[in-house]
Amino acid sequence: MCLNLSAATAERRTPTMRLKGAQAAFICLLTLSAVQGQDGWSVTYTSTEICALKGSTVDIRCTYTYPSRVNGNVTVVEKVVWFTKMKGDEHVDVRTEAEFAGRVQYHCDNKDCTLRITDLRESDSAEYTFRFVTNQPGGKYSGSPGVTLSVTVLQAQVKKTWPRTYPTWKKVTCQSSCRLPDPLSYVWYQNEVNIDRKESSFEKYFGYTDSISCAVKGYEKLPSPSVCVDDQTCNRVSYTSRSICALKGSSVDISCIYTHTHPAVSKFWFSPEHSHQQQHRSHPEDLRKDSHYAGRVEVIETERGRSTLRIRDLTERDSAEYHFKFKTQSFEWKSSLPGTTLTVTALQVKVSRIISVHQTQTEAELKCESSCSPAGRLSYVWFKNGQKNTTQQTSAYTDYFNPGDNISCAFSGYEDYRSPSLYPSKLPSVSVSPSGEIVEHSSVTLTCRTHADPAANSTLYKGNQTLPLTPEGIYNFTSISSEDRRIYECKTEDQLSVSLFIDVQYAPKLPSVSVSHSGELVEGSSVTLTCSSDANPAANYTWYKENDNSAKASGQNFIITDFRPKQSGRYYCEAQNTRGRRNSSLHHLTVVTGLWKLLVMLSVSVTALVIILLFLLLWIRRALKHQSEAAERPENGAQTDEIQYAAVQFGTNQPDFANSNFSSAQRDRYQEESVIYSTMNVRSARRSKHQAAVEDASALYSTVNKPPRV
Repeated sequence: MCLNLSAATAERRTPTMRLKGAQAAFICLLTLSAVQGQDGWSVTYTSTEICALKGSTVDIRCTYTYPSRVNGNVTVVEKVVWFTKMKGDEHVDVRTEAEFAGRVQYHCDNKDCTLRITDLRESDSAEYTFRFVTNQPGGKYSGSPGVTLSVTVLQAQVKKTWPRTYPTWKKVTCQSSCRLPDPLSYVWYQNEVNIDRKESSFEKYFGYTDSISCAVKGYEKLPSPSVCVDDQTCNRVSYTSRSICALKGSSVDISCIYTHTHPAVSKFWFSPEHSHQQQHRSHPEDLRKDSHYAGRVEVIETERGRSTLRIRDLTERDSAEYHFKFKTQSFEWKSSLPGTTLTVTALQVKVSRIISVHQTQTEAELKCESSCSPAGRLSYVWFKNGQKNTTQQTSAYTDYFNPGDNISCAFSGYEDYRSPSLYPSKLPSVSVSPSGEIVEHSSVTLTCRTHADPAANSTLYKGNQTLPLTPEGIYNFTSISSEDRRIYECKTEDQLSVSLFIDVQYAPKLPSVSVSHSGELVEGSSVTLTCSSDANPAANYTWYKENDNSAKASGQNFIITDFRPKQSGRYYCEAQNTRGRRNSSLHHLTVVTGLWKLLVMLSVSVTALVIILLFLLLWIRRALKHQSEAAERPENGAQTDEIQYAAVQFGTNQPDFANSNFSSAQRDRYQEESVIYSTMNVRSARRSKHQAAVEDASALYSTVNKPPRV
């Protein structure tokens, strides 16, 4: 948020030189929202500090959160309140304070609430805090600290920059007591005429009789009081109050301070908004000559330069804007700037709600309303049958009322201007039968009627839906359901209304189960099961395992911190309250043990290893096959050698031992020296010539025996 940090700075030059760089100095501040809360309860403000002009309108906004359910019970917000003070332990709703009468509104919807204050006064400066109350036990929350509101009035300041050399060259600055928000564009009035300057400060020549006033663009109706640019007398008019609230039938004083440099030829008060003057705005009429004010208006001047318009016996038609005008021989104050706005109001007592209806009494909450409130720290005064109630000082009044009782209210100090009396016994009422606990599917009767003679017509509403009533004002539920649990409103022809909440009790609806962990659970891990069911009153929960009648746990959450295989199975929850019980569907939990997981990993590893080995064997076999095929097809002189010896013998022809004269010993030695080779094959594939030569030269023989020479 960009704010006006200081007055504008201009280049210091002589008046004859051109003025340059007259611009406002700004600073941008980051406004952070204030967030408080824990466990889902919080209040967040859009801004924690707000600066606003007196007479303007301000919106103080926040958002808030709360748990949707607590222990299975649906959370419902029953009350919201903005407050600035407390009375004992009670947070005082600003809507009930007299000084805010007719000026505050709540705009709350969907966890968002805005406080709007109109016609701001300096007394409204305070810290505003939001609070909400729910149906949960202890379910109340205040967003403290709240929002600090500062209400300021603009002031035009004049400073002499060259008092001796150029006495009429002045610097003017528009100031405020707090930092106003963006956009920072200004409007300046010299002798009530717009001079088309937008900066917060500038320097120029002024006449000795000139007056100056400033306003923020967009808030031209809220200018600063006019001031003289010179220490001497100038032409100006400044009103004591920009807005006044007065009660119907009372009197009001509207004052201003004025000065003029020459004797006034004429001066008077007028109202440009009055109907018969619309065609003569350029020639306003003195109120003392207006027939509407005849005998009720006088102008009082007890001191020089101060004029007071007094209007007696006020009517609502007197609500208007009033101006003071003067004229001299050489100057006329035309009152083009805003004057004082008067609002005439009348108090009225209304019924905000009927709490209970009995045979002889009605317990009701009444409210004293008005469109505005007189200035000052006010309180309310209540009268019951003409007697002053000293305990009730806010706009709300709760009590038991009998037939014939009459109630009225007034502002403190204005007790002679009370509201018209109201007879609470003639208010609408709504009742339910049976008066005790209401159970789903039972028969229920609603009665909506007005206790008046003659009887007045009433209408029964269920939200925006109109429910048909019998001539006796009865609506019957033949079989009431959980969806009928809500607020019903009984309203009269003159829009007075009362409300009644029907609390239908019902058994738990089908429970739903959620699991903190999805998929299979690893042995030793933790898992949380959560059970939810719509029930009134709130359900209690019990956990079971299928085919096991013993309860495993109680409560909305079932936590298993060390899950084991024996705990695998199907679980369900049972929701029960005083109206019944119901089971959820089964939820299966499976555990994966650590040993089984190891075996699975080993199995996968072995399978992968076998696949790799099979692949290697297939590759080797294929490589050998290629080698064999290459060996059978020699290239470039390479040949495959095959050495085969069926029998190798060295020696002459074997002698005939049968006919020879060899001895037995000689014959045996001869046979041992014989060499016999069975079969010997040597193969080589694709050998080079060099390799073949080497291999041929390196023949390998096991044993070679040569026979003896004979």
